[in-house]
Amino acid sequence: MAAEKLRDLSQPIDVSLLDATVAAFYGTGSKEERAAADHILRDLQNNPDMWLQVVHILSSTQSLNTKFFALQVLEGVIKYRWNALPVEQRDGMKNYISEVIVKLSSDEASLRRERLYISKLNIILVQILKHEWPARWRSFIPDLVAAAKTSETICENCMAILKLLSEEVFDFSRGEMTQQKIKELKQSLNSEFQLIHELCLYVLSVSHRTELIRATLATLHAFLSWIPLGYIFESTLLEILLKFFPMPSYRNLTLQCLTEVAALNFGDFYNEQYVKMYTIFMGQLQSVLPVNTNIPEAYANGSNEEQAFIQNLALFFTSFFKASFFTLCLRHENIYFESHIRVLESSQENISALLLGLEYLINISYVDDTEVFKVCLDYWNSLVLELFEAAHHNLDNPAMTANLMGLQMPLLSGMNDGLGAQLMQRRQLYSGPMSKLRLLMISRMAKPEEVLIVEDENGNIVRETMKDNDVLVQYKIMRETLIYLSHLDHDDTEKQMLKKLSNQLNGEDWSWNNLNTLCWAIGSISGSMVEEQENRFLVMVIRDLLNLCEITKGKDNKAVIASNIMYVVGQYPRFLRAHWKFLKTVVNKLFEFMHETHPGVQDMACDTFLKIVQKCKRKFVVVQVGENEPFVSELLTTLPTTIADLEPHQIHTFYESVGQMIQAEPDPQKRDEYLQRLMELPNQRWNEIIGQARQSVDYLKDQDVIRAVLNILQTNTSAASSLGTYFLPQITLIFLDMLNVYRMYSELISTSIAQGGPYASRTSIVKLLRSVKRETLKLIETFLDKAEDQPHIGKQFVPPMMDPVLGDYARNVPDARESEVLSLFATIINKYKGAMIEDVPRIFEAAFQCTLEMITKNFEDYPEHRLKFFSLLRAIATHCFAALIRLSSEQLKLVMDSIIWAFRHTERNIAETGLNLLLAMLKNFQNSEFANQFYRTYYLTIEQEIFAVLTDTFHKPGFKLHVLVLQHLFCMVAMLSEPLWDASTVPVSYPNNVEFVREYTIKLLSTSFPNMTSAEVTQFVSGLFDSTNDLPTFKNHIRDFLVQSKEFSAQVAEGL
Repeated sequence: MAAEKLRDLSQPIDVSLLDATVAAFYGTGSKEERAAADHILRDLQNNPDMWLQVVHILSSTQSLNTKFFALQVLEGVIKYRWNALPVEQRDGMKNYISEVIVKLSSDEASLRRERLYISKLNIILVQILKHEWPARWRSFIPDLVAAAKTSETICENCMAILKLLSEEVFDFSRGEMTQQKIKELKQSLNSEFQLIHELCLYVLSVSHRTELIRATLATLHAFLSWIPLGYIFESTLLEILLKFFPMPSYRNLTLQCLTEVAALNFGDFYNEQYVKMYTIFMGQLQSVLPVNTNIPEAYANGSNEEQAFIQNLALFFTSFFKASFFTLCLRHENIYFESHIRVLESSQENISALLLGLEYLINISYVDDTEVFKVCLDYWNSLVLELFEAAHHNLDNPAMTANLMGLQMPLLSGMNDGLGAQLMQRRQLYSGPMSKLRLLMISRMAKPEEVLIVEDENGNIVRETMKDNDVLVQYKIMRETLIYLSHLDHDDTEKQMLKKLSNQLNGEDWSWNNLNTLCWAIGSISGSMVEEQENRFLVMVIRDLLNLCEITKGKDNKAVIASNIMYVVGQYPRFLRAHWKFLKTVVNKLFEFMHETHPGVQDMACDTFLKIVQKCKRKFVVVQVGENEPFVSELLTTLPTTIADLEPHQIHTFYESVGQMIQAEPDPQKRDEYLQRLMELPNQRWNEIIGQARQSVDYLKDQDVIRAVLNILQTNTSAASSLGTYFLPQITLIFLDMLNVYRMYSELISTSIAQGGPYASRTSIVKLLRSVKRETLKLIETFLDKAEDQPHIGKQFVPPMMDPVLGDYARNVPDARESEVLSLFATIINKYKGAMIEDVPRIFEAAFQCTLEMITKNFEDYPEHRLKFFSLLRAIATHCFAALIRLSSEQLKLVMDSIIWAFRHTERNIAETGLNLLLAMLKNFQNSEFANQFYRTYYLTIEQEIFAVLTDTFHKPGFKLHVLVLQHLFCMVAMLSEPLWDASTVPVSYPNNVEFVREYTIKLLSTSFPNMTSAEVTQFVSGLFDSTNDLPTFKNHIRDFLVQSKEFSAQVAEGL
């Protein structure tokens, strides 16, 4: 292939051939051509002399892709080898890049034509600046400003360079430059900002060129968050920005600049300027976007630019209202933080502008865009919290948790004094916006936690609770906001909700979505009113919802209304607990719904039943007035009829609910009787199956029987999750038979996999059998986890499991081993702690080596086993450390090797589990009598392995934990009383361990990073020892080293 000639860099490279190779790489040629081109280009990129050809390539080629390839080569050299280059080569490249940029940006046509190329050249220049400026290129800023004044197009590009520079230094510098270098660059930018400031003001005052003004505004935006405040408030900058705001071309950029200014936090020195800026801005905004504009509609129909304007407007208002300044009270030596909003409250004229701004923000909050709404919601939440705290005289206790969630607030103690009057006045001031905000929250209420019915990988229907998704987070913030709003004015909250409900009744607002959001909002404020008001309010709500259900036609509509009634009722347990007849009616209604086959109704009924029982469980186990027996007894009598139409997963929820009731019964005799009645149906079926199996074991192999066994076990697990310790009589009844079924199914699985190979594990029968095994383990784990810490329970259940569960795990082929065995024994050790020490060797023998062999072949297979294996190991290290000490040296080595393997893993959660486990092990050994022995064996290995993962690029997320391990090692070394080195292999004698580790670390790092000088490495290692007791300094020291370790320094270059 002709392109092979490119590898010879002893003469100027053939640019046309390079163009063809780059074109082949990006082109549509064959796969082989692309692969060959890729191979050659990679080799060229890795050749240390290739960068010397860059100027020749850039001067000769017309291909943009080839230019980018050449600049990529150059960028690598600048990043990592710049300081190692001779001065004349550095100056030559610096001057060449500067000249090309000036030449290309000196006229309009080439600036537009070569836009991408110039942008890349700007990046290269800024990369050079990070090394050269200020020490070796002191005149850079004056040179740039002088060049900018020669032509408007050059000036436009200079603005782009300044913006890049600011971003590199202030936004993206961490991990790219050392702390010292970042500090130096920030100081240089600050000290030379006057020239930049003058240039920006000059351009904005004189230029009429749209692109130049836009570039200048974009540059200013990058600078405004850090420049000295005098440049903003003691110059004409704000005046100029406000002049540009009404102009459509500059509106968004100007608004971004004003938002940066609005968000600044500092003393009250510039309050006057802030108020002036805000009032002028509000005057201009009314002509740009009249206050009566339908903003949600305008947003929906607007262009990208117009939508961005609404987004920026939301950011401006929230930043301005939220930003706080501090005032110092010298007499009490206190610092108070107050927001800009308090300054606007000081005069009637400003109050009008403030209320107008809040009006705009409420209108923007209706925009159908999640991100815009999040920005607004975040501010509304902080505002109502501030109003609430101020109104309740409780600044020392901002959480107000006890009062907030259901207890009515006391009246203000000092209402007649001046402060009380001020607070009332302030409350009055915000009553209008707060009333509109209540309507907004009610109209846009997010969906609460949701239970989804899903099918697992084995085809079983299971319930899953949605957690931590965006909607749930939003619901929690909105709920908190609405609770505060309700406390600020209960009557208005009630009025708004009942009005929205009457609009549903008269059909004016009727829709599923409107009803859902309203009922979620009504449910969310439970406990925020006094009990009497809440009772009255809830009765009216339920009356209206029942009327709505009666007058609305269509089964779908009725189902939606019914589910909302049940949701609201389930959210008010205080009302239910106080009104037994109503509670009983609701539960009986839910039992009716359990026979309703309309999609979703049965799930809703079962979930609501569980929620109500969790909050009112004691009401069901006492005999209520006018009744002969507790409700739970009545329910158990009719249980077969109640659950007759439910699906298996719904029956499991039902059993969990009844388990909650039984758990609340204080009389042990009654409790056991209820449990026996609850489990009558599944036990009857279980006894039938076991009876048949005793006559013929083949009966257990029938798929319908396997499904029945699975369902019985799942029912038991549901009851066990509610009953905990009180489930003991039931699990004792089935435990041994269950273990026999487990063992038999396990043998069936192993035989199928041994005969059919790995594909056998995917057959439906094997999947079903494994489901039974997993459910058995889950049932035992649930019971032991929920049961109170009673050692006799552990002694009763753990020994019989050793062979059927642990022994079976060891005997099985890898594909037939259940990872749940590992999590079960982790749960047992976490529960019974030191009592399990004697059993650890048995667990170790059965589960350790065979699992390690499965998971260490590669980083992909058996993901479930990986995490659960390390959870088990962590449980042993935490609670049964004495058992680890007793292991043989070969077994302990196996443990340490597995931990090292874990933190080398490229999957973050496994690597972090390994690192946390390592830290736990190190701390345990530190406090043990075997500290010297352990550290002598493993200290150097751990240090070497941690430095290996710290300095590669695959383990960045573990940085904090790597630092903690290293800090521990460097602290520990001085505490050891025996030498870490082996006198028989190390000829030199060291005065102490610190000196030995210092020399070892210097050698280790010097060998690993030949690009660093011995002085740099020695300085780094000394710095580690000096900062062991100061974690932030220690961490920054390592962060600087990671930057330096990638670069060649000048002294190394001289020795090359």
